[in-house]
Amino acid sequence: MILVRDGANGLEVLALRRDSKLSFAGGMWVFPGGRIDPEDEDPAAPGDVGRAARRAAVREAAEEAGLVVDHESLLWFSHWTPPPISPKRFATWFFLAPAPTGDVVVDDGEIRDHQWVDPAEALRRRDAGEIELSPPTWITLSQLAAFDSVAEAVDTVAAWEPEFFATRIAVVGDALVALYHGDAGYDRTDASVPGPRHRLWMTNDGWRYERST
Repeated sequence: MILVRDGANGLEVLALRRDSKLSFAGGMWVFPGGRIDPEDEDPAAPGDVGRAARRAAVREAAEEAGLVVDHESLLWFSHWTPPPISPKRFATWFFLAPAPTGDVVVDDGEIRDHQWVDPAEALRRRDAGEIELSPPTWITLSQLAAFDSVAEAVDTVAAWEPEFFATRIAVVGDALVALYHGDAGYDRTDASVPGPRHRLWMTNDGWRYERST
């Protein structure tokens, strides 16, 4: 659940810090979310995993951040599948929604802290070593950095088709390169193949998203 609000200096997004002892994404800053539980299935649409994902996102926002989000406000933003080498692989739906009014109250179990942050500032903090982000969160924040307001973000996302990212990982020197659809090296998982680019460079000097127009 990508919850956004209008801050004093532009768009802000809610980020939650997971407990450092958790086996999955421990210590990382994430968007509210979690697994789809059996009770998340919509009785009116049994077997519809997309509907179940929406209901799970709403439930997790309430459990992890104490915010009650209207189901109807959710906009499907993207879908992610981790690389085959990942020890734990979860298909993940990202939904954008305007943040409801009310204070954020973290559960102090899985979630230890929260912050409303400018997307570009979050990216800067990651490169400075102040916070940890996963690649899907990083790329989503880079996309959100293009919006100046909630209204602009909602209008834009409502008009686009959700993008599907199925990550593949290549190695170039001491850098990891996450390859995505449209990259010339995607099919062969080879970052040296010349041609169009759609990749995230993860180097010791910082992360950089490269995408051909």
